Amino acid sequence: MELLHLGRVDYATTLAAMQEFTRQRIGQGNGGSEDALWICEHDPVFTQGVAGRPEHLLNIPSIPVVQTDRGGQVTFHGPGQVVAYPLLDLKRTGYFVKEYVYRLEEALIRTLRHFGITGHRVDGAPGIYVDLADPFGHTRLPQHPKKSGEGRAKPEFSGLGKIAALGIKVSRNCTYHGAALNVRMDLTPFYCINPCGYAGLQTVDLSTIGVAVDMADVAKVLAHKLIIHLTP
Repeated sequence: MELLHLGRVDYATTLAAMQEFTRQRIGQGNGGSEDALWICEHDPVFTQGVAGRPEHLLNIPSIPVVQTDRGGQVTFHGPGQVVAYPLLDLKRTGYFVKEYVYRLEEALIRTLRHFGITGHRVDGAPGIYVDLADPFGHTRLPQHPKKSGEGRAKPEFSGLGKIAALGIKVSRNCTYHGAALNVRMDLTPFYCINPCGYAGLQTVDLSTIGVAVDMADVAKVLAHKLIIHLTP
C-alpha cells in the first residue's frame, strides 16, 4: 500500500483525484494498480452523503457545502482534523464491505488507545465515540454493537461525543472516501448541522477531552494503524 501525506488540501480537488484514481484502476481490471492510503487535512467544508437530507443543514455559515458520492449524511471537515482515504481493491484483500468498515473503525480505536483514549463503537451508528464522563476508562458501553440475533436498537448517544467519522464508497470492489479523526479543531461548525444525521449529537476532539498532541503525530499513528489493519 502506497502511503501519501498530502498536507492541507482542497476537498473538492481531492475528491476528484480519488474518483480519477478509482476510474483508472477499474479500467485496468481493479488489480492493475497498487493500493494507496492518502492522509490529509482539509480547508473548512461541509460534505453531504448520497442519502443526505437538507433538513440536517441547520444554519450554514459561509462555508461551502459539497455533495459527494459517499454513504451517510452531512459532516464537517476542517483544519485540525486528520482525514484518511484508503484506496483499496477489496477483491484483492478478500474483505467484504462490513469487514472493511470494521477494520477502519479498529484502526481508529487503536490510534486513540495509543494516546490513552478509549474509543467505542455504537450499535447502528458508524464512527467512533468517547465516554465524555470517562474518556480514559475501559468500561464497556451499554450502546455497544449487539451480536447477530440480539436485535438492534435506535442509536443512543447519551453521555457520548463523536470523535471520528466514517463515510465510504465502493465502486466495483474499489474503495474511496474514508475516515476523519478530530484532533484540535474549531468544533463550532458542527453545531450548524445534525452531525451524520443525528440531532443533538455532540462532536469532540482530542484537545477538548484533555489530550494535547501534535497533528503530525496523530497522522503518523493513524496511517500506521490503518496499514496494519487493512493489509491482508
